[in-house]
Amino acid sequence: MNRRRLYLTLFVCPVILLGLTVSCYSNGRDVDAEYANTPMGNFTSLWTIMDRNYCFFDYKKQELGVDWDEVFDRYSKYISDGMGNRALFEVLCQMLAELRDGHVNLVSSYDVGRSWHIKSDYAANFSEDVRSDYLGTDYVIAGNGYYYRILIDNVGYLAVTSFESRPSDSRLNTMFLQMMMCNGLIIDVRNNGGGNSWAAEDLASRFTEKRVLTGYSCYKNGPGHNDFSKLEENWLEPDMYNIRWNKPVVVLTNRGCYSTTNEFVNIMRYLPNVTLLGDTTGGGGGLPFTGELPNGWTVRFSSAPSFDASMEHIESGVAPDIRLDMDPDDIKAGTDTYIECAVKLINDRIVNP
Repeated sequence: MNRRRLYLTLFVCPVILLGLTVSCYSNGRDVDAEYANTPMGNFTSLWTIMDRNYCFFDYKKQELGVDWDEVFDRYSKYISDGMGNRALFEVLCQMLAELRDGHVNLVSSYDVGRSWHIKSDYAANFSEDVRSDYLGTDYVIAGNGYYYRILIDNVGYLAVTSFESRPSDSRLNTMFLQMMMCNGLIIDVRNNGGGNSWAAEDLASRFTEKRVLTGYSCYKNGPGHNDFSKLEENWLEPDMYNIRWNKPVVVLTNRGCYSTTNEFVNIMRYLPNVTLLGDTTGGGGGLPFTGELPNGWTVRFSSAPSFDASMEHIESGVAPDIRLDMDPDDIKAGTDTYIECAVKLINDRIVNP
């Protein structure tokens, strides 16, 4: 199944689950038909929206030991009728942080709750200043977030800083034509926080000559923690109308690769001429959806999980083929450990195919 089709399904089917009118929790607690705009009403509304619509409860319980019923009991003790909005916001954000999911955010008129653990708990393995030195000032801008040049070792280098949009076919064709004499291509997606899946798929489609199974997707279709549609296959289709690249490719990854970039890395791992180099990606394997609390705050949450071709979750990230950390001495010297290693891998492969 092409992932673009999943967007249409996701936005049609689960909408009925996002209302604030419910008759009971999935665990059997009786509640009022509608939640009042009070601290406890907003707390209960948020907990219930997540309980009925969040897609990773079983996975988070297995990986992190998160028991959502226990979370309710523990955090409800901090809710009181006299508490102010900022205090309530802090408690609700702390509750959501138990899930350690970068796609889970509480949004008020004055702040956005977020989880930074996907990057803050790990080595950065990236320096913007050092990458800028490699790009220089005469790099080519293929599109918003796409920057490339040919390195002195006859290796192409493409930095993709965002998948919010995609270059035109003509610009990508021009890039591949300019690099046609290169020994290989480095695609640097470090610290790329994501964007649109279609942009990632379009780029990945330039690196395969055949249809490739890259994973599976489903979506929540009921209030129970295990109420999901059947798994649908995700296939990468080759771009048959534009230039494709069949020389060696090394994709550079770190914990800052999140959401759509996490998906891009997962897709690329199944292509035979591609090597993943660096650190495990930051994850974010669930398509986000939103709900609203009685006070108008909105909550974003993962509602449609993604799996790799072995039917394993990619929520916690995709591991590289070659694990590598940036050398602090290299950074001080203006050298990128990742890029230098990738250049060597490509040129060694040319010499010893």
